[in-house]
Amino acid sequence: MDDTVHSYTTTGGITVHRTAVPCDPGELAELTANVERRRGGVLSSGMEYPGRYSRWHLGYVDPCLEIAARGRRIGATALNDRGRVLLPAVAQALAARGEVTARTGDSVEAAVPEPAPDEFFTEEERSRRPSVFSALRSLVALFFHDAEPHLGLYGAFGYDLAFQFEPIEQVLERDPDDRDLVLHLPDEIVVHDRKREVCRRYSYDFTLPAGLAGAAGAATRGLPRSTPPTPPVPSVAPAEVPPPPEPGSYARVVAQAKERFRRGDLFEVVPSHRLYAPCASPARFYERLRERNPAPYEFFFNLGGGEYLVGASPEMFVRVTGRPGQGQRVETCPISGTIRRGADAVGDAENIKELLSSAKEESELTMCTDVDRNDKSRVCEPGSVRVIGRRQIEMYSRLIHTVDHIEGILRPEFDAFDAFLTHMWAVTVTGAPKTWAMRFIEQHESSPRRWYGGAVGVVNFDGSMNTGLTLRTAHIRDGVATVRAGATLLYDSDPDAEERETFLKARALLETLTDDAEPAPRAAARATAEQVGAGMRVLLVDHEDSFVNTLADYVRRHGAEVTTVRYGFDPSLLDRMRPDLVVLSPGPGLPSDFAMSALLDELDARDLPAFGVCLGLQAMVEHAGGELLTLAEPVHGKPGRVRVSGGDLLAGVGEDGEFTAARYHSTYTTPERVKGFDVTAVVEDGADPVVMAVENTERRRWAVQFHPESILTARVGERIIANVLRLARAGAAAGQPLPTA
Repeated sequence: MDDTVHSYTTTGGITVHRTAVPCDPGELAELTANVERRRGGVLSSGMEYPGRYSRWHLGYVDPCLEIAARGRRIGATALNDRGRVLLPAVAQALAARGEVTARTGDSVEAAVPEPAPDEFFTEEERSRRPSVFSALRSLVALFFHDAEPHLGLYGAFGYDLAFQFEPIEQVLERDPDDRDLVLHLPDEIVVHDRKREVCRRYSYDFTLPAGLAGAAGAATRGLPRSTPPTPPVPSVAPAEVPPPPEPGSYARVVAQAKERFRRGDLFEVVPSHRLYAPCASPARFYERLRERNPAPYEFFFNLGGGEYLVGASPEMFVRVTGRPGQGQRVETCPISGTIRRGADAVGDAENIKELLSSAKEESELTMCTDVDRNDKSRVCEPGSVRVIGRRQIEMYSRLIHTVDHIEGILRPEFDAFDAFLTHMWAVTVTGAPKTWAMRFIEQHESSPRRWYGGAVGVVNFDGSMNTGLTLRTAHIRDGVATVRAGATLLYDSDPDAEERETFLKARALLETLTDDAEPAPRAAARATAEQVGAGMRVLLVDHEDSFVNTLADYVRRHGAEVTTVRYGFDPSLLDRMRPDLVVLSPGPGLPSDFAMSALLDELDARDLPAFGVCLGLQAMVEHAGGELLTLAEPVHGKPGRVRVSGGDLLAGVGEDGEFTAARYHSTYTTPERVKGFDVTAVVEDGADPVVMAVENTERRRWAVQFHPESILTARVGERIIANVLRLARAGAAAGQPLPTA
């Protein structure tokens, strides 16, 4: 296809000439900058979930036509001479679905009538009620060709469009100039296939038959593609940005919803509220958002009139693939169930476990999926609606979600618009029963939703569709970005917790908008941790252990120089090196297998401080005259809840004197069997507590039975090593003599 022209004729009689040429993916960055100044759009996907999402990136600027709707009035505006060539055909398509109410050389508008009082529609036919989507159907039919993968209508669908599908009394005051739908027809599109790393620019020219454009016909070839610039973004921050919601205001809505749940009016509902931040550059915001918060549906639209949409939505709305009338596949991925990200992978795992164990979060998603299956069953083949992914985990920059993946096969008499309408709007942004939930939202939110809860994406002229929900989205106008966020409420919702969740969901966008410093990557954060070990020499004795290198790494993270040697070395090494700390590693077997008592004698003779891990603790206890035992059942790679009772080694570790740590041992001791040490931590393990930490500050001996370097101890492991280094340094600075054993 490269460097070639491919021509075809649409079902509406328009001849399309498509040219595809290779281009540099860097063109998309330049295109993004241009979209800030001229109408256009950029869409991308930063997530790779096999079978659900793959990474892609495309964009366009200077579309030739704009389609916009306000209520039941839908119009087309030519944005350049190329659009003027197409306008007569577009006007004819709109006129087929409504009365033309305005017409100029650059635009046409039609009003789609309400259904007649005696016109009856069954529930299966509800998506065919007259609406602005009837006009969109005519436009797709005009340009339809089943082998055209990229040409289509790109843009945004507002929340109020649902009222044409499901009539609901509007309580909130609307601005009559607000648009419910803005779609572009681009005639040049840059597409970057991230899977194959192929980037192409597709350029389109159109030739209209004489019947659509007058006796001579008309063509776009040779006409310029540029369009007039849109109003500039304010160069300075606005003088006033609206304040955040009043604390507790969302919680009060939750309380009102709970009463409706109790009565049985609602099963779940998803109210939202608004937050604000200044935005000087929508294009820069979009690029930062893609970097900081990758999502399946990333988008940036200049809608004209000083209006922009920038978002990183986690949720598919409706995706339709395949040829119309031949078993088109409909997919959705409802998201419900949320928890914050952990501090690291271990924290993530713990939070995922909590999320998957929550009956409330499971109920949220179950109800969403049941409603979604019902939506599909209206237009899909009997038996084809299936859940193909259940409570799958998706991870974002601040949040972890549970997601279901549902598919169905459209019946031959239905098309992508039927699929779109029957799901409008998604249960995950409205609730259930859907109509009653939308009434509650209309009555309890403080302002119309506008674009929030609607959809963005593309309606392709091959009959396919790919749309994402307008979530995690900033609506930017006059330099102010409005971010809406909501939470899925159930009867067992906690009002304050739900309010906190809304702020958590908005956090990624608000932090990016205000350009707060992004937390450093985790590895970098570790590297810049407090260097308590700077200048210290540490000797780590390896007892044929499988974790010694990780333990050495933990010590090095704090700036210390580490030398690791196998047990059995010549004691003269201690004299040559004069380490500031000796670390006795874990290991298999018993202390006697490694002659550890003899090594401890050598350390005593040289007044050297020591820190023992697992086998190291056992060696210290035995060397001081204590007694070791063997567990009835070994604990290898198992978590234990450690309770701290004092001392310096575990100071500041854990919460309320407890933390989780990794156990790898068969040998142990109990507090009453320890001699010469203070027992400062235990695990309650059956009848006898198992010693987890011992200290002798005067002798500068510290030890733990658990493994601080394990992933199960990740939350506190580095803090423990920092404490050890600090204690060793403090003792050396005080010139503390080591008493005779």
